[in-house]
Amino acid sequence: MKDCNACGKCCIKYGNGGLSISNQELQTWIDDAPEIAKYAHNGEIWFDPHTKALLNACPWLEKQSNSSAYTCAIYHNRPDDCRYYPSTLDEMIRDDCEMIEAKDTRNPKQAQKDLQIIMSDSWN
Repeated sequence: MKDCNACGKCCIKYGNGGLSISNQELQTWIDDAPEIAKYAHNGEIWFDPHTKALLNACPWLEKQSNSSAYTCAIYHNRPDDCRYYPSTLDEMIRDDCEMIEAKDTRNPKQAQKDLQIIMSDSWN
């Protein structure tokens, strides 16, 4: 399994709905990052702060100039749904993740172990 290449596929796919936020996460944002909290609505995230309409994309996803890579402007304050993604090889296959190599699909148990190592910083 390769390290993340910051292709942005996961952020683009899930940046327009389907992400939730816990009350604890929201309270942390309210206290420490109110500029992020204003994008939450009814336990979900990435809504227009004024109209409460679902946004087409995560407002914090930034395309790097002169590169195909993306970065997260709120990486250290990102929601748990983002922090713990990806969690399984099946999820990565479904989402066409670029971290997957041919050997991973041939040996999914090892691939899951490799994923756990790669994601250990995020998951802890």
